[in-house]
Amino acid sequence: MNTIWQDQKPTIIAVALALLALLAATVIVPETKQAVVVRAGKPDRVANMFRADQPFGETGAGIIFRVPGYERVQMVEKRILDLDMDRQQVLSNDQQRLQVDAYARFRIIDPIRMVENAGTEDNLRTQLSPILTSVLRQELGRRPFSALLTAERGTAMENITRTLDTQARQYGAQVIDVRIKRADLPDGRPLEAAFTRMQTDREEEAATIRAQGQKNAQIIRAEAEANAAGTYAAAYGKDPDFYDFYRAMESYRRTFEQGEGDSSIILSPDNEYLRQFRGQR
Repeated sequence: MNTIWQDQKPTIIAVALALLALLAATVIVPETKQAVVVRAGKPDRVANMFRADQPFGETGAGIIFRVPGYERVQMVEKRILDLDMDRQQVLSNDQQRLQVDAYARFRIIDPIRMVENAGTEDNLRTQLSPILTSVLRQELGRRPFSALLTAERGTAMENITRTLDTQARQYGAQVIDVRIKRADLPDGRPLEAAFTRMQTDREEEAATIRAQGQKNAQIIRAEAEANAAGTYAAAYGKDPDFYDFYRAMESYRRTFEQGEGDSSIILSPDNEYLRQFRGQR
C-alpha cells in the first residue's frame, strides 16, 4: 500500500482534487426551487425556471454546474407564497373605521429580477407588504362598509389584485389572488352605531318595497276592474236581457246572503226588484 501511495501519490492527489472540484461545482436543484446562478455578484442564468405551460418533471430540475469561487447558486422558491398583512385600520367611504385582515398569494416568475431588486423572498415580502396596505386602503376607501357584505366585495378584490400585481411585476413576482380574511368595525359605540344605521337602512328599504308593492297592486286591480267593465259592457251589448238577468241574480245573492239568523226581508209581490222571479221583462 505504501508503495502504491509513493508511486501514485501525484495521481491520487489530482483525482481527489478533481473530485472535490466536481463536488464543489455540482448543485442539485429540486423541483420546488428555481436556481439563479450569480456570477461576479450579478445574476447570470436560471435553472428550473417557472413556466406555466411546462409539465411537472420536465422543468429542468436536477444537477447543474457552476464555477466554484466565481459563481454561486441562490435558490428561489417556485411554489406559491403567502403574504399576510398586519391588521390595519381602514376608513371606508361612509366614514367607518374598519379593522381589516388581508392576505395575498403570489409566485416568483422572474427570479433574476427578484434577485436584482429584492434579493430574497423575505425582502420581497417586505417590499410588497406596504404596497398591499396602500392599495387596500385606496380601494376600500372608495366603497361603503356595506359593500364588503355584497357581491361588490369581489370587484374590490379584483381591483386590488390587479393593482398589486402591476407593482409586483417590478420585483419579478405575479400576484395570483388577494383576499380579506376579516373586516370588522371597532368594538364599542362605533359598532353599535353602525348596526343601528344598517337596521334603519333596511327598514327604509323594506318600507319602499312595500309602498311599491301597494302601488303595483292598485294598478293591477284598476286594470282588472277596467277589463271586467269592458267585458260586462261587451256582454251587455250582445245580449241586454241576459245581462239584466245576470245582474239581478247577483243582486239577489248578495242581498239575501247578508241576512243572519232569523232575519227576514218583506217585499210586495209587485215590487220591481222581484220582477225576475215573475218572469217579467
